[in-house]
Amino acid sequence: MNQSVRAPLAPISFIDVAAQRRRLGRAIDDALARVTTHCQFIQGPEVAEFEGDLAAFCGARYAVGCASGTDALMLVLMAKGIGPGDVVICPAFTFCATAEVIVLLGATPVFADVDADTFNLNAASVKRAVATAKRHGLKPKVLIPVDLFGLPADYDALLAVAKAEGLFVLDDAAQGFGALYKGRKLGAITPATATSFFPAKPLGCYGDGGAVLTDDADLVDVLKSLRVHGQGADKYDNVRIGMTSRLDTMQAAVLIEKLKIFADEIAARDQAARRYAEGLRDVAIVPVVPEGYTSVWAQYTIRLKPGVRDGLAAKLKAQGVPTAIYYPKPLHRLEAYRRFPVVDNGIPVTDQLAEEVISLPMHAYLDAPTQDRIIEAVRAALKP
Repeated sequence: MNQSVRAPLAPISFIDVAAQRRRLGRAIDDALARVTTHCQFIQGPEVAEFEGDLAAFCGARYAVGCASGTDALMLVLMAKGIGPGDVVICPAFTFCATAEVIVLLGATPVFADVDADTFNLNAASVKRAVATAKRHGLKPKVLIPVDLFGLPADYDALLAVAKAEGLFVLDDAAQGFGALYKGRKLGAITPATATSFFPAKPLGCYGDGGAVLTDDADLVDVLKSLRVHGQGADKYDNVRIGMTSRLDTMQAAVLIEKLKIFADEIAARDQAARRYAEGLRDVAIVPVVPEGYTSVWAQYTIRLKPGVRDGLAAKLKAQGVPTAIYYPKPLHRLEAYRRFPVVDNGIPVTDQLAEEVISLPMHAYLDAPTQDRIIEAVRAALKP
């Protein structure tokens, strides 16, 4: 007797960039065609147009495009003259780029702890990081909060510490651009904000790209010089040591079109996050969004009891459901960063989260049936 065989389920995209491309359709084709017609591939008119649109979107006075989110961080630190003997405080629970730029400039990162509920920098730990820096005979100069997984850090608390300690605040909003903190969008809260347009980011281009947002006209002048080899009156008048870090015209053209639908996509991401929370809050620790905040949900990250994560990932993979772990090793445990200081009393929350977190598929085109399939698979895998 013939037995029916269930067809394998189609694999689910972790981030479905192709769905967005289908939605934008001809708009992207036309935007790229305009660039290939005028052939101004470096600093073409679309770059300035996008910079203006981006600044207007978040309420900053200026936006300066560059080649990547990492370069955005680097350019600001270069503009502030950060170098040997200086300390930049940042979380250990973040992607390596946050600390990488500090080390490349010869400065010293001091790693601070985060809050378990939000995954973002803890203000009390930042205070201790300042004391740690001074104990090492170093000068604390800059604080880099990270808006991890799309949620803003606690800027009231962090800016208060920064003011008391004389720290310049550079927001690493690579994952959080578009989010709100108490009615204000990231990009208009700190003296400088860096963001990334890596394709997987909520606002992503079709390659690498980044930008700095600020209200400081003098900082903008330095940034624009630094991104073109430290140019002065022209590119052959080098007044400072710089680098090559320009947002190319093709990417700016793509981002102009993507920014037009960004607010709608943020709303769709938030709806998907709410569905996840409703379906999973009784089997996992789901993300918390404090009152007055919004998230752009760069990742949807749940927490599990230690020892459960690998089994869940394997079971989901077998059903075509991808997962990711951000970050299995916090920065202070990576070989490249082990020699740098950690706050004196350690960073236990960071160490705990690294053992517990796992991220599920999240994007603006995650339809309800697909998400139900993910939720059901997670619930089944976590059954006692």
